[in-house]
Amino acid sequence: MSKAKQTEYKCPLEATMDIIGGKYKGVIIGHLIGKKLRYNELQKLISHATPKMLIQQLKELEKDGIVTRKLYPVVPPKTEYSLTKRGETLIPAIIELNRWGLLYLKEEKIPCAYKGDLLSITK
Repeated sequence: MSKAKQTEYKCPLEATMDIIGGKYKGVIIGHLIGKKLRYNELQKLISHATPKMLIQQLKELEKDGIVTRKLYPVVPPKTEYSLTKRGETLIPAIIELNRWGLLYLKEEKIPCAYKGDLLSITK
């Protein structure tokens, strides 16, 4: 369920979490760092998200100006998602959240199948 943006916030973090706080939004942003992905590629990367949930999260990110969707007029339709300029400003925050998560998992001895190179990206 998309929550309408508030007309006033008590703190900036509240606004940030309104934008990226969806169940898969941060993960979507992380996967789009430095690349364009088709819907099916995102679905494979975030396989535990239902198609309905993934589409909803992508639409909300697009509405908030974080992600852009490009539809190619071919059969079957080809749709690519990428970060907008505004979305790219979130890269340092997403990288730090990823770093924190990796440290947490290591400290708690929780296995993680993550094989990405998100931490090596510098912008």
